[in-house]
Amino acid sequence: MKWDRSETIGLAKPFCVTCKGVGQKPNVKERSIPCNCVLRAIFRACYARFRDCVSKEKFMSKVSLVPCRGKEQTQSYARLDEDYIADFCLVSRRALNGFDYKIFRNHFLLGADWRLCCRQMQCERGDFFHAVYRIQKQLGRVFRELEPYGLYPLAEYFSGKPGRGTVVIMPSPVKPRAVQPPLRKSA
Repeated sequence: MKWDRSETIGLAKPFCVTCKGVGQKPNVKERSIPCNCVLRAIFRACYARFRDCVSKEKFMSKVSLVPCRGKEQTQSYARLDEDYIADFCLVSRRALNGFDYKIFRNHFLLGADWRLCCRQMQCERGDFFHAVYRIQKQLGRVFRELEPYGLYPLAEYFSGKPGRGTVVIMPSPVKPRAVQPPLRKSA
């Protein structure tokens, strides 16, 4: 996965000590590596969208017609909000280890503050916040680098259009059939 400077500079914190607002760490072996502030910003954007999708009333959900790959059908219906909620939770569960996922579930999904989490997890305040930053950094990277469709950028996920470098195989055009009106039965 290649990280572009134009992508990282908009997400970087202006006063970040590591990247100095550029969004990339100093080059290591001529590779561009995103700064931790960029990865945490990606996580926060995805988490804000997750909270928005969860807080919507159930009757506000809409069905969208999105393109899909297939020989017979080029579009299908999807509930993008519900799909995003499920993807956010499942990708997080797969990417995190046991302790980190417990903190993620209690703090981010269930909304417990740090005091309650520290009491439940029996950990110190510093260890809790280090774990939160580690979780944000790890999930930010996973959400951006997920293949074939990442959770970030959010506009690509919710537009229903295939993202970076994906190939959509379009079927051959369907021949139109002649429409015949129903015939009246003869008496």
